[in-house]
Amino acid sequence: MVNKVLLIGNLAADPDVKATPNGMYVAKIRLATHSYAGKDESGNRKEHSEFHNVVAFGKLAEFAGQYMKKGRQFWVEGRLHTSSWEDNGQKRYRTEVVAEEIRFTGNKPKEEAA
Repeated sequence: MVNKVLLIGNLAADPDVKATPNGMYVAKIRLATHSYAGKDESGNRKEHSEFHNVVAFGKLAEFAGQYMKKGRQFWVEGRLHTSSWEDNGQKRYRTEVVAEEIRFTGNKPKEEAA
C-alpha cells in the first residue's frame, strides 16, 4: 500500500512553529496549490485554489520556521494523516499532509532577491 503526497505550491501564511514540552519542534503550514477549472463565459481560463494543511516535525519544522515565508513556492512530499475528535457531540475530522521532505522551488520573491 502507498500513502504518498507530492504538492508544489505557495505558502498562504508564514508557518506557525512551536516547541513541545519535550523540545520537539512542530510547524503548521498552509500551502496553496492552483489548478485550472475550465473557462468562464468570456472564454478566460478559471483558476481554482486549494489550501492544504501541512505539518512538519523536528528538523523540518525548524527549517520551516527559518526559511519558509508567505508567498514563497515550495515542494512538499509526505503522507496523508486524518485525525478525529468530538466537538460539542459532533464528530470532526482533519486531514493533513505530514511532511517528510520540503524543498525550495521557483524564484525568490522580488523583496528577497536583492
